[in-house]
Amino acid sequence: MIAEDLFDLAPVIPVVVLDDADAAVPLARALVEGGLPVIEVTLRTPSALAAITRIAAEVPDAVVGAGTVVRPEDAERSAAAGAKFLVSPGCTSRLQAAMVATGLPFLPGVATASEAIALLEGGITAMKFFPAEAAGGAAYLKALGGPLPQIRFCPTGGIGLRNAAEYLALGNVGCVGGSWLTPADAVREGDWGRVRKLASEAAALRTG
Repeated sequence: MIAEDLFDLAPVIPVVVLDDADAAVPLARALVEGGLPVIEVTLRTPSALAAITRIAAEVPDAVVGAGTVVRPEDAERSAAAGAKFLVSPGCTSRLQAAMVATGLPFLPGVATASEAIALLEGGITAMKFFPAEAAGGAAYLKALGGPLPQIRFCPTGGIGLRNAAEYLALGNVGCVGGSWLTPADAVREGDWGRVRKLASEAAALRTG
């Protein structure tokens, strides 16, 4: 699998923060049942790597990845835990080398044209655009499509059901990422039916 393949699996990648690894498997199953098989578990909690391992082992239909990869060791540990892809909010040469070394597909984060061009020089054409709304939103991404038509993005940050379709309508957007699919209270209470419903709504966001 290459990074661009992630864009074809679903229109939305849920960005998940898990404080309890025990919630990982039922949460992943609810998202997959709702039509969203690609799941980004952020490395923001001590439970993240264990959650990735459990999803990878117990939810075969899920494509689980690690997000908030900010250090070379994050990439290494995520790969060892069973992550199928990596996502970073930004990128440095050291971090890029570490992600490449894992052999996993990855979406390095950019917020400017210069950052995107720097990655393009290394042959990378699939990127995360973050923080999407704060960095200029859909209008900014549309503008980037002119001079950089070979790049496709997964915008993340400030995106929800209300504005996801605006991004997905752009020719240089492969999918969007968002945390609205796994509300903290729903995860805490184990309301997997609510998560499944939110995933189903998001999975229906298809471009023509």
